[in-house]
Amino acid sequence: MVFKQNQQPILGFSTRSADFTEKTCPGSLWYVCIAMEALDQLLMACHCQSINLFVESFLKMVAKLLESEKPNLQILGTNSFVKFANIEEDTPSYHRSYDFFVSRFSEMCHSSHEDLEIKTKIRMSGIKGLQGVVRKTVNDELQANIWDPQHMDKIVPSLLFNLQHVEEAESRSPSPLQAPEKEKENPAELAERCLRELLGRAAFGNIKNAIKPVLIHLDNHSLWEPKVFAIRCFKIIMYSIQPQHSHLVIQQLLSHLDANSRSAATVRAGIVEVLSEAAVIAATGSVGPTVLEMFNTLLRQLRLSIDYALTGSYDGAISLGTKIIKEHEERMFQEAVIKTIGSFASTLPTYQRSEVILFIMSKVPLPSLHHPVETGRTGENRNRLTQIMLLKSLLQVSTGFQCNNMMSALPSNFLDRLLSTALMEDAEIRLFVLEILISFIDRHGNRHKFSTISTLSDISILKLKVDKCSRQDTIFMKKHSQQLYRHIYLSCKEETNIQKHYEALYGLLALISIELANEEVVVDLIRLVLAVQDVAQVNEENLPVYNRCALYALGAAYLNLISQLTTVPAFCQHIHEVIETRKKEAPYMLPEDVFVERPRLSQNLDGVVIEFLFRQSKISEVLGGSGYNSDRLCLPYVPQLTDEDRLSKRKSIGETISLQVEVESRNSPEKEERVPAEEITYETLKKAIVDSVAVEEQERERRRQVVEKFQKAPFEEIAAHCGARASLLQSKLNQIFEITIRPPPSPSGTITAAYGQPQNHSIPVYEMKFPDLCVY
Repeated sequence: MVFKQNQQPILGFSTRSADFTEKTCPGSLWYVCIAMEALDQLLMACHCQSINLFVESFLKMVAKLLESEKPNLQILGTNSFVKFANIEEDTPSYHRSYDFFVSRFSEMCHSSHEDLEIKTKIRMSGIKGLQGVVRKTVNDELQANIWDPQHMDKIVPSLLFNLQHVEEAESRSPSPLQAPEKEKENPAELAERCLRELLGRAAFGNIKNAIKPVLIHLDNHSLWEPKVFAIRCFKIIMYSIQPQHSHLVIQQLLSHLDANSRSAATVRAGIVEVLSEAAVIAATGSVGPTVLEMFNTLLRQLRLSIDYALTGSYDGAISLGTKIIKEHEERMFQEAVIKTIGSFASTLPTYQRSEVILFIMSKVPLPSLHHPVETGRTGENRNRLTQIMLLKSLLQVSTGFQCNNMMSALPSNFLDRLLSTALMEDAEIRLFVLEILISFIDRHGNRHKFSTISTLSDISILKLKVDKCSRQDTIFMKKHSQQLYRHIYLSCKEETNIQKHYEALYGLLALISIELANEEVVVDLIRLVLAVQDVAQVNEENLPVYNRCALYALGAAYLNLISQLTTVPAFCQHIHEVIETRKKEAPYMLPEDVFVERPRLSQNLDGVVIEFLFRQSKISEVLGGSGYNSDRLCLPYVPQLTDEDRLSKRKSIGETISLQVEVESRNSPEKEERVPAEEITYETLKKAIVDSVAVEEQERERRRQVVEKFQKAPFEEIAAHCGARASLLQSKLNQIFEITIRPPPSPSGTITAAYGQPQNHSIPVYEMKFPDLCVY
């Protein structure tokens, strides 16, 4: 039964706007519906100044309807409240409370009515009611604060509960023809709109109260492990809040990750992946000071995960029964952390990315004076795993890093620490270092073109992107080239190298030649590769046959590449001739036979004839005729060793230099003054023992400064310093020569010359009388 258009209005109110049917308003509730329609129209007709006099009675009526157990009355009361919520009031009410409505609408959002259609309508009414409460109170400071935890803990979970059942609602859609109608009746979509509106109205101080219930809801319902719903929730949050508030959400997630540091690895992995998605969105807005805080938290969680994997328990106790399962779970979590670090870093500007790179590198444990590492079996495992995970993170951050100035991309303090790890005995760590260097140097996307080592007859098919070396790159190579060459040379000599190491070394050599090379760099790289060939030929390191063949093949591939890049015909011809000779008689010295799944090697490499080798004299001759420095080409490459060699148990020439300087300074004439012997007492010995550590530290620091000065000081300063020492040495030699050449004074004493001046009288040496002991 429906109201007819010609029906007489009741109490002067028109009922044409009311859609009263038997279904929505049965006969027993007919007068209730008419009364609420009257109240609604009275409310709409009230002036703003007098609405407060009427609202209290109106809200009591709505509350009575919401308390009813009949769904129709609940929906009717909700619709009336929504109409009231859309009215803008100029004069707020100080004593009006919405606590009941928040509780009741939240309860309706969780309706579990047997009838699916009625359940859907009740839930949608509850969501609309919450939306009305938010609209009515969120912008009015004199009203009840809807952002209080007591209200947010009810509103947010109710909306998330309906969002969570979006798949269920969609799966129950009966037919495509009814899809548009069903979309309008979908509680999940309505809840999402309400949640977006709620978060969009949140001010700076209210973000925490709005996000905390989301985290609690995901914890209580174990929604981190599937992580699909959690990611969807935080995407809604990140796109709804104001961009300048993004870092507050990131901070909440970081704090929640710390709070769950002892939870299952799958839970922590879900939080980290949600953090990854949120951080990428936040990076497009304003991340602010949370950049390093985020990376610090992730690296701390990475260290904790390593400890959990080693001990097999979250409380440090060893549990053999669950260790394998936990190791697998922790490995998944570690990969999730590394992926998050890389994805977030890729969105940062260059200057922030550089800071992150330095920050991660500073966390890598190195066996140096200032970064002690743990000892013992467990300590060694922990150090190794930490180094590998941090280098993996660094590789993720450096991938795709674009910086025109290599001095900024690879500052001295970062490069020193990175190359220090290249000298470690662990093959996996060395490989990560090589890949990180390749990521930094490759600025034109050429690295994938050198993933396979080969001797191409025409490198134009690679379509390399080559730019002229800039002035900044030239300065960088002048300062750090010898350091890079040294580590490449020492890495080639490692016995534990596998095919991936040689591929990385080839890629690094090729990229240096393309990105950072001038004539001087080309000459030094050729000398370096020829020195590597000598390592394989002489074999002082007692390398296996595979390593020696790999070094021969590596040299052939690189010289083939650099000869075509230099475009010197005579140079190309010599390289081509040697390669052709090897193809016919020694294919085991070429990459096509060495770097394959089943290498074809020679059992005897001691009798390699000169025709199989690239000759330094020939290369210097042909390149010298094209304007290259032939004198420098003739010199064999010798690496400059430094203090870093103690990491790989190699002798350091830097210590020798320091000792020489120390001996010279102690034996200088300026310090030949005799010092009275100090009396040895108990206090003297005690002082010596206490101060020994400080003295050793000062001595090491002084040695380091001396070595660093000779490595990194400008040439003019070193030349001036050496010139002053040479002048001092020459003066001392002159004194010695003068004493040696000048005849000795006469034994007869002195005679008095004119003007009363004493004068030494010398006699020839052959006339001097020597004691009998001097006669043989």
